[in-house]
Amino acid sequence: MADKAEKSNGGKRQNMVKNIIALFKFTYKEDKKLPWLAAGAFIAPIVVAIVLGIVFHWSVIAWILLMITAVMLGALFFTMVLTNRADRVGYAKLEGQPGAAIGVLGNISKAGYSFPQEPVWVDPKTKDMIWRGTSNSGIYLLGEGDEQRVSRAMDREERKIKGVTAGSSIPVYRICVGTGEHQVRLKDVRRAVLKCKSYEPTHHKLWIAKKLHPRTRFYLTKTELNTLNERLRTLQLKQGYGIPKGIDPTRAQHVNRRALRGR
Repeated sequence: MADKAEKSNGGKRQNMVKNIIALFKFTYKEDKKLPWLAAGAFIAPIVVAIVLGIVFHWSVIAWILLMITAVMLGALFFTMVLTNRADRVGYAKLEGQPGAAIGVLGNISKAGYSFPQEPVWVDPKTKDMIWRGTSNSGIYLLGEGDEQRVSRAMDREERKIKGVTAGSSIPVYRICVGTGEHQVRLKDVRRAVLKCKSYEPTHHKLWIAKKLHPRTRFYLTKTELNTLNERLRTLQLKQGYGIPKGIDPTRAQHVNRRALRGR
């Protein structure tokens, strides 16, 4: 049993090292500054520890403990820098690809967040798309494509939503993904969605969530959220949607964080 446990732990460590090496190679192809930044993040705590040890004349035991701590901190900082730079490269590669935004949001699993992979609206000519998601904070319309076209389509989708939530004050948050003036960049989509937790009762069509000001707090219970999801699913089944040729929304959107980093 002990031998099996040791082999299992050894295999996990080897896989972790292989993943880090693969991630580093993937990121370095697009980010030539990575070696310098990662090395600096690893060395900085060690240099600080050496300086502190010289200044305070610590004992041998203190030196050993200090260096162990410094190396551990260096490894942590190295990993943080590598992960951050890898995410940037991954998002840059995915930006502009159909379904990239919903792929990023598919990893949110807290607070009742749910973003189905299938779009609720697709323009066969322009390939503009809209997805609908929900959470305890309300309903989300996530659009990709030309801002004006997507905005008009969102108006129609919001009217449909109001048809099945009549009499309620459930907010509908609208986020258009892209590089335009009133659009949210792909790397900021997750953060924008997570910030949509308040709204103005008279106007809650939000394009950029990071510009939110203090507003009325809204929260759905688990039962209310389940009821809302059932109504929206029924709405989707009734209206249906057409998928243009050449697009498979169930494939392009399946993007997880490992895929973003090339693993």
